[in-house]
Amino acid sequence: MARIEERASFDAIRYANCWEDAEVLVEALAPAEGQRVLSIASAGDNAFSLLSCAPEVVVAADLSGAQIAAVELRVAAFRSLEYEEMLGFLGFRPASSRAAVYRALRLELSSAARAFWDARGEGIEQGVIHIGKFEHYFSIFRRFILPLVHRRRTVRVLLEERTLEEQERFYDEQWDTLPWRWMFRIFFSRTLMGRLGRDPEFFRYVEGTVAERILSRTRYALTALPVHSNPYVRYILTGSFQGALPHYARRQVYGAIRSNLGALRLIHGSVNEAARHSDLRFDAFNLSDIFEYMAPEEARACGADLAEHARTGARFAYWNMLAPRRLSALLPGTFHRDDELADRLFKRDRAFFYSAFHLDRLGTGNGVAGESRA
Repeated sequence: MARIEERASFDAIRYANCWEDAEVLVEALAPAEGQRVLSIASAGDNAFSLLSCAPEVVVAADLSGAQIAAVELRVAAFRSLEYEEMLGFLGFRPASSRAAVYRALRLELSSAARAFWDARGEGIEQGVIHIGKFEHYFSIFRRFILPLVHRRRTVRVLLEERTLEEQERFYDEQWDTLPWRWMFRIFFSRTLMGRLGRDPEFFRYVEGTVAERILSRTRYALTALPVHSNPYVRYILTGSFQGALPHYARRQVYGAIRSNLGALRLIHGSVNEAARHSDLRFDAFNLSDIFEYMAPEEARACGADLAEHARTGARFAYWNMLAPRRLSALLPGTFHRDDELADRLFKRDRAFFYSAFHLDRLGTGNGVAGESRA
């Protein structure tokens, strides 16, 4: 069976931001000082948030060289720029000299990352957090679709701070119109999302209606969680994180991330390859939603492989968007569910498109040499 790297394209930045709630992830994995973390790299946001906990090492891997280049540029920005300068360069704040800043940063990049960004001057000028395929998908929604169903004033009111009871009333009375539901079902369908946002191959193992499930989760986010402080809702509706920065971009963690950049290792390849080549055993795993793209037997093999490079009790955090996958179900006796914490965290997960958040622990008695510190 062809693997996802053989079926999908990875030659451009698909995600200029990590669309997962880093606060949920950090609390789930709780990487203590001296522990080792293996993470999906994506755009780097979650790896940086994990660095703020001062683990011994964070190994961040990605099949996409473009995503590795995205992380490298963020590393250079954290290392060389002061906080407000970093926000301006990346695109969180207005800035007029991004090209000049890049020229100062480019020598800190690997030759591959330098070649990647040298060819994307327009993306640098735009602000690199805005140039992913997924971000472009939301831009189409925001610019051309949303105005057909809601006025700008209605969007502004939605984002105002209010009680959850007021949010629910506003949603039911003002936001949840027939045009909204009709538009949502079309734009967030499997076909359009696969063509414009993700990759059609990412939906290979999804059964049922994509849009209806995402619509249900959207209602939850807009009624049961504070909207005004949700960075994911804010960016989708306004194209900006101003007023609700993602975790890694907040001032209170900037110093901790910057001082721990030396603990970050980037690997262009799968997390399984990264685990094998790093010669480490890990305490925590951020696996994003990688099992979403795998057949059950492939997910089982991936989980078994990662277990060989984990310490006993290691925590595995991952999301399901539309395809249900659980390591504890695929490999019973090897992985054990931590449903109490996972369910509690999922109830406040602001990255609302996911249908489930899972936290599994590597159990004892499975033949894994977990206590080795090699």
